[in-house]
Amino acid sequence: MQFDVHATSGKARAGTLVTAHGSVQTPAFMPVATQATVKGVEAEALSGLGARMAIMNTYHLWLRPGAELIAELGGLHAFSRFPHTIVTDSGGFQAFSLASRTKVSDAGVEFSSHLDGKRCLLSPEEAMRVQGLLASDIAMQLDICPPAQSSHEELVRAVEQTTRWAKRCLDARRPTQAVFGIVQGGSEVNLRLRHVEELAALPLDGLALGGFSVGEPPQVMHQTLSQVVFRMDAARPRYLMGVGTQADLIRAIGSGIDMFDCVLPTRNARNGQVFLTTGKLVIRNSKFQNDARVLEPGCPCPSCEQGYSRAFLRHAYIAGEMTALRLITLHNLHLYQRLVAEARLSIIRGDYERWASARLRQLGADSED
Repeated sequence: MQFDVHATSGKARAGTLVTAHGSVQTPAFMPVATQATVKGVEAEALSGLGARMAIMNTYHLWLRPGAELIAELGGLHAFSRFPHTIVTDSGGFQAFSLASRTKVSDAGVEFSSHLDGKRCLLSPEEAMRVQGLLASDIAMQLDICPPAQSSHEELVRAVEQTTRWAKRCLDARRPTQAVFGIVQGGSEVNLRLRHVEELAALPLDGLALGGFSVGEPPQVMHQTLSQVVFRMDAARPRYLMGVGTQADLIRAIGSGIDMFDCVLPTRNARNGQVFLTTGKLVIRNSKFQNDARVLEPGCPCPSCEQGYSRAFLRHAYIAGEMTALRLITLHNLHLYQRLVAEARLSIIRGDYERWASARLRQLGADSED
């Protein structure tokens, strides 16, 4: 993996991340393809939206259909038909949040599968073995993600355990696979900075910020980011995990973040929420019953470009037709790809702060928070 920064504007950065499966221009947004697919969107359509990077879920793919089967079928790129850069998470967060009877020790995370109740141990070594079989371009280390209301002592334990596991993940890595470390520490700036230093001392290919968007107010997250991100190694990509709204991305890019993933544009689409450059709308609302306009006039996404009206999409959504969910998902994902592409251009021009301020005003940023 190679990463180069080409331009900066304030703390915002425009770069290129290169893996065996192509180049990714940063800032970049990764659609979440949990089960090796974005719900309702095939790989060709995802590529057509401009996505050159996606994240897939180690926990789910490990349990079903199994990493060995995916390896037999050529790895995730062949299995999913997504030809570009693939990131896999470690599976730790899902083991904490989805499984039952979870027990955490230095060995790893022991849990009962949410599928059949089978007892499993997700250790750093097993997380790397599974991700190696999946053959993703970038593997995430196994970490501990503490809840938002964790005590200082709990945050310290999470940081220390995550550092120990990072070292074990590096020892177990697949030679051709990049590995990113995950910085924890909640909203405690000093603890975050301590963890940044610990992980920066290791031969990790990139650094991610985990443990955000887990219940803390958005303003607290961004205050923390503004004090932490610029202290992260400038030569490595910086990845903010699981975040967030359009306003979140704009502010985080301004702090120096390069990569994002979030389920919002896809999950919210399935709930009928449409993201716009001016905010959002809920398609099931009765006021759209006779609305002949596309979701956002001038938008070049497949839904808008092909002329699907709000009235049709409202009807199809209320009728339970999958077509509506797909078209709204395509629109939302395309909007996020446009957002990061426009952010990149403003950085290259050297006027990111002006562009960001204008976009936040356009969004009505208070409602985004």
